[in-house]
Amino acid sequence: MAKLFVLDTSVLLFDHQSIRNFEEHDVAIPITVLEELDKFKIGNDSKNFEARGAIRLIDQLSINKGLNRWISLGDKKGRIKIVNPSSKLSKDAEQIYGKGKNDHKIVNAALTLKAKHKSTEVILVTKDINLRIKSKALGLSAEDYMTGKVENVETVSESFISIDELDASIIKSLYKDKFITENGILSEKKVANGYYILNNCSQSALARYDQKQDRIECVEKQYASGIKPQNAEQTFALDALMNQDIKLVALQGVAGTGKTLLALAAALEQQSLYDHIILTRPIIPLNNRDIGFLPGDANDKISPYMQPLWDNLKFIKSQFRENGRKRKLIEEFETDGTIEITALNFIRGRSLTNAIFIVDEAQNLTPHEIKTIITRAGEGTKIIFTGDIHQIDTPYLDAQSNGLTYIIDRLRGSPLFAHIKLEKGERSELANLANDLL
Repeated sequence: MAKLFVLDTSVLLFDHQSIRNFEEHDVAIPITVLEELDKFKIGNDSKNFEARGAIRLIDQLSINKGLNRWISLGDKKGRIKIVNPSSKLSKDAEQIYGKGKNDHKIVNAALTLKAKHKSTEVILVTKDINLRIKSKALGLSAEDYMTGKVENVETVSESFISIDELDASIIKSLYKDKFITENGILSEKKVANGYYILNNCSQSALARYDQKQDRIECVEKQYASGIKPQNAEQTFALDALMNQDIKLVALQGVAGTGKTLLALAAALEQQSLYDHIILTRPIIPLNNRDIGFLPGDANDKISPYMQPLWDNLKFIKSQFRENGRKRKLIEEFETDGTIEITALNFIRGRSLTNAIFIVDEAQNLTPHEIKTIITRAGEGTKIIFTGDIHQIDTPYLDAQSNGLTYIIDRLRGSPLFAHIKLEKGERSELANLANDLL
């Protein structure tokens, strides 16, 4: 059965290229969506860039053509058209749910197409869960935008693998020589930069698979800026963070597992190898209000959002004596700009060369935003993403569609990438209780 997809504004703000991602099927855009894109086109947030991108794409497709008629999207693609809702519908969303709301006008546009195209399956595509429910209540098919969505989140959650019942000589050789030839020990579980716990009846060892040398390397605990790993997962994380050959690291885990602290500690420990340490996180405005309503200059506005990053830096400084050399060095880095803590909005457009770039709360970014950040990396740059894929603060993302899940799923096995999931909380017994039972 032929399909006709009707796109909601949320889809275009999530991915302005979504228009091209429905294969041979036709795509319709309600005229109300154009009105909403016009409202979002001004600003420096990701949604503003996506709105402008969608507007430009629609404009390019319609050169010398009228959008009130079907326009081809290209070879082996469907067509696109701007549609208006009919004033005569057997089921009218505005009458049922209330007049004046754009969501209801968009539903009516889809219902109009459904009434007109009897032999075609009309599907409203939206990132808005409630709009999907409202649509289905009126007998209209509705679904989430699936491009870039990871089907099985459980595979993304796998961080390290236990290899059991090994011969004692294997683990003994690993401790003695610090590495052993892989030689089928990991078999089908072999993954580039994969982390493993090797076990026999009486002994175990932490290890990482080096795909370049086709060998298993021993992973030992190491300090970074006064911070010592408290468990196997943190040991793996520091190994990846301190490895010069791994250019992209994803640290996933619940609050209190040490993701940001370890990333910052490793960055400070390696400062002599880089020109800058940049810490950033996306700003999620309170009550959906832009930060512009907050008083003060740009630094004053973003300061409350950046405070968790400053708290981690303060904790690392507390590991050293007040007048100690290392503490003074960190304070110098703060003063001369070697350490920069800023909002992700202010990073856009910059080229990151010879820097360690730490992006906190990366689960609140879209796959497109994550890709944009990685493509800014110049020579000598290492990027670290931290976050919890089950703690998302933006309305149109979930555990399957956020940027952190996306890169873990797509880049797993790449020689430049490592992923570690931190599960054990080390903040406090009270924090662990909340994570486990609340």
